[in-house]
Amino acid sequence: MVANVLDRFEFRSVRANEAEEIAEIEKICFPPHEACSKKDMFERVEHAPELFLVAVDKETGTIAGFLNGLATDEEAFRDEFFTDITVHNPEGKNIFLLGLDVRPEYRRQGLAREIMNQYIKREQANGRKMLKLTCLEQKVEMYEKMGYKDEAISASVWGDEEWHEMSYAF
Repeated sequence: MVANVLDRFEFRSVRANEAEEIAEIEKICFPPHEACSKKDMFERVEHAPELFLVAVDKETGTIAGFLNGLATDEEAFRDEFFTDITVHNPEGKNIFLLGLDVRPEYRRQGLAREIMNQYIKREQANGRKMLKLTCLEQKVEMYEKMGYKDEAISASVWGDEEWHEMSYAF
């Protein structure tokens, strides 16, 4: 399965001209109250493209999925991470993951797991100390299988939801 995923997709940072496609995928993958706005997504692509990892279908050139985040020395999630790119510090020791998106037609093929694996390898090589994410209750088990530890209910209430805060320490 993994070899097939690695053969089928190119994993790389986002390009400036892909912001529109990224924003569209976000709209498909998250309900409106949780999705990143188009404006905020464009700002993330502009100011932190190195913290995106896109999976491009080699056959079609379509972005099948992506993971994005921002770097900071902070330790806990806060809602501003989703809307204020100025909190991004490229030298930050921790990465706060803001969204794992996979187009519906590419799901259940191991792509989300491989995007996460590739991201972990890259950020560990970049000297980061920890990855943090928030997820809804029904996704906790999936992220635990990827090596994340469920810390507690997050202070973040983004989208008026109760989130679990999870971490992956290097």
